[in-house]
Amino acid sequence: MATSAARLRSGRTGELLALGRPLAEAAREHRLTTHAAAIALRVLVALVPLVLLGIALLGAFGLEDVWTRSIAPELQDRFTTPVFEAIDYSARRIFGSPKLGLILFASLLLLWEAVRAVRAVSNALNEVHEVRERRRGWRLFLLTLGLAVAVSGLVIAAALELIVAPRLASGGGVDVVLTIARWPLAVLLLGVAVALLIRYAPAEHPQPRWASAGSAVIVGSWLVLSAGFGVWTTSVASYKSAAGTLLAFLVLTTYVLSLSAAFLLGVELDEALRQRQQP
Repeated sequence: MATSAARLRSGRTGELLALGRPLAEAAREHRLTTHAAAIALRVLVALVPLVLLGIALLGAFGLEDVWTRSIAPELQDRFTTPVFEAIDYSARRIFGSPKLGLILFASLLLLWEAVRAVRAVSNALNEVHEVRERRRGWRLFLLTLGLAVAVSGLVIAAALELIVAPRLASGGGVDVVLTIARWPLAVLLLGVAVALLIRYAPAEHPQPRWASAGSAVIVGSWLVLSAGFGVWTTSVASYKSAAGTLLAFLVLTTYVLSLSAAFLLGVELDEALRQRQQP
């Protein structure tokens, strides 16, 4: 039985390796680099209202101490004094301003950018599956809006769960449990987000059984890239010089672009497996 399992794994590995060249050709034919750049642009723009919304929500729920005790000290250690004072001044102005209008504005702007990102994903997946968009305008809009809300919520929840969970630990066994449990939960949240996009974003829905290998590649790549970006942000990055600040923006752009490329490559892998199994 062990020999059979080993042969099965070897066969699957060989099949994936055999797809390397056709996968690269399909990626070039379907312009994955162009689509990845379009998706990354929308994500980068969405970060602005996301940060604004996050600070506004801290003020609305009376959690200004999260900024003053946790976030601001870390920023102060990494930025020059004038830059940090400008950031801290802006945050405190947000805390002191009316919250409802700001939260509504930031939420609508974030939703708009999320909708545009989902539309960019739909365009990319339609080209990967080589199908034309035939869904009616109102139906497509409602579907895109629903996907934007669901996927944004899942991704933000996964990010917060990975970042906030360690801060909630009080030491001892609780710290160990939170450290271990946050990764499976993040995988689950990201897996659901990926499954929703793969299933409903394209005009032609792929069969669910083919959304497995690619989804695993996507979620695994996202976690590895995010872990590396987190290490770089907390341990390597320096923002106290013009070159360091410029490098930070370049790394952030590369990180988001890599996430987009990993997603599209995972979808392309699913499509290649589906085409390979067709008679």
